Amino acid sequence: MPRGICILALSALSLLASCASVATSAEEYYSIGMAYFEMGKYEEAERWLNRALGRNRTMSASEYNLGRIAFGTGRYSEALKKFNAILKKDPQNVMALKAAAYTQIKLGNMEEAQKLYDKVLELEPAEADNGLNYATVLYAMDKPAEAEAVLKKYDYMILDDKDALLLLARVQKAQKKPEAIDSYDAWLSKNTDPQVRYEYTLALDDGGFYARALEEARKALSELSSDTETLKRSAIRFVIARLLLVSDGENTEGLTELTEAIRAGFDDKDTIDALINDERLSKSLRDEVRRTIDEAKKPVEGTSESAGSASTESGESTTTGSSSSTSSTENSTGASTGGGTN
Repeated sequence: MPRGICILALSALSLLASCASVATSAEEYYSIGMAYFEMGKYEEAERWLNRALGRNRTMSASEYNLGRIAFGTGRYSEALKKFNAILKKDPQNVMALKAAAYTQIKLGNMEEAQKLYDKVLELEPAEADNGLNYATVLYAMDKPAEAEAVLKKYDYMILDDKDALLLLARVQKAQKKPEAIDSYDAWLSKNTDPQVRYEYTLALDDGGFYARALEEARKALSELSSDTETLKRSAIRFVIARLLLVSDGENTEGLTELTEAIRAGFDDKDTIDALINDERLSKSLRDEVRRTIDEAKKPVEGTSESAGSASTESGESTTTGSSSSTSSTENSTGASTGGGTN
């Protein structure tokens, strides 16, 4: 509804509701509440929708929109109560089922969300958005094979929906399927994201395509201007180092990149140990990798850590400088060979 018309309607309805001689109906309260809702005035909308609900307890529309307001303002438990109240009266209300499922995701209750999406897909089996949401829940529950099976039912929309295509790539990668490479490639042919390119790098690495993986890793590093919550530049540099060492152990560039990655803060012990014990490397190279890592962990000469503390004339110790300065302030969040996915 256009804002001007919405305001006129709101004024008329509010005037009607304020007249003591007029018996205001639940529908009129509801209309006022929704007019406020359309204007983004959620506190006023809640007040009028609650009045509508008070006049007519079976009015699911008021309950549903009160749930939407609670969800939109971060009150997820309250929103869920509203949606569940509707479902208690109408278990096949698809809108309430979807809303309750999405709210359960926000609350971290993936199994409950899965049950709700099961019902949604029974009622609307051809609705692709429902399938995508359901597959997303299955992926979050570490059920990639089941998620892929759901997505495959909607093959006709995957290539035209970037979210569905990316989810397909991720569930395939989680199963170490070679098809993940093609899915990531198709996504990156139309979109750019260093996180996704990093995941693509790891898929190529898993498939043994080291040259392509190295190329994509360097692209990801150039595209990532600064660390994010899920991806650190040091993690990408470590992958570059590993790829160089695996593909050409005689090239010292791999050891140089490894040094930079460690000094930049990469400290995922499992991933580092996996490289040290990687049988694709010769024994002598594994020894060199171990030595390089140990050396890289030492404080860089000239920093406050290496300088230590200086003795004063009175015999007291005073620190010289602040925290250790390295070639980068990046910190790894433990991205493993499995990738730092979203």
